Amino acid sequence: MEDMLRPIYQERASNRNTLGILIMEKKKTISPETDNFDSILLVVVQDLEEQWIVKHYEFKEQSAALHVIDRDLLEEWIETSSYRRAVEWVIDGKVIFDRNEYVANLKETLRVFPHEQRKLRLAIEFSKLTRSYSEARNLYESGNFLDAYSRLLRSLHYLGRIAILEKGYHPEVMVWHQVKRIDPEIYKLYEELVRSTEETQKRVELMMIAIDFALNKRTEQCAEHLLEVMQTKDTPWGFGELKTHPNVEPYTYDLVSAIEYLVGKNVIEVVLEETKSKTIRHRKYRVSQG
Repeated sequence: MEDMLRPIYQERASNRNTLGILIMEKKKTISPETDNFDSILLVVVQDLEEQWIVKHYEFKEQSAALHVIDRDLLEEWIETSSYRRAVEWVIDGKVIFDRNEYVANLKETLRVFPHEQRKLRLAIEFSKLTRSYSEARNLYESGNFLDAYSRLLRSLHYLGRIAILEKGYHPEVMVWHQVKRIDPEIYKLYEELVRSTEETQKRVELMMIAIDFALNKRTEQCAEHLLEVMQTKDTPWGFGELKTHPNVEPYTYDLVSAIEYLVGKNVIEVVLEETKSKTIRHRKYRVSQG
């Protein structure tokens, strides 16, 4: 396959802005990792005018997708896991061009998975989990058990990704295949939710208790990134101020649910400050002192 694709990538390899080229080939009939194409070509370029270019090809009943990606965008995807397939392409792809060992160094960074990157990724998944879990509770309490079930399934997905990150691995597209191997306890929760013969209401009720317990055990580690940001100043944070902090930007849309969860667990405390109104107080936040 690589030989057939050579005319497509050779020209790009000669471009001085091209940092690396990888190829990932389909290994199974159904291949989510390659979007079911026979091959993926990933070309990493610096200073690319259009940040992400995608082209599809077909030849002799074989298909291929070419992804030309700006370096900064790719590194953002890796840092925030906003496009997991690209992370897998870098980890598992075969290097066919590498300028100044850019790809080799990128692969090594992904293999080592630095602590600071892991903290951010845990914060992102934690904030998504707290929102999904909160929605599930609200739906359950309002009697919408099927919708609550759906949110709990999503919550388990985030919990599974947290379990993978805790062990120092990057979550793949097929998360539960990883979780089964890495954290059987979390995998068992997933099986209990989808395979239980209990009525939906009872399944949801029991699973909310289990997820709350699993989440509570992981709160300290998952909140570390946010708490470190909040400890960079001595005065309480207004929510708007915290939401726009550049270090919090990757999970800003789910920040409110993470804050409320941490307030409920006494990890963060509310500080009320006076406003011009005699009856309304400004609600601010700081890391709990006790």
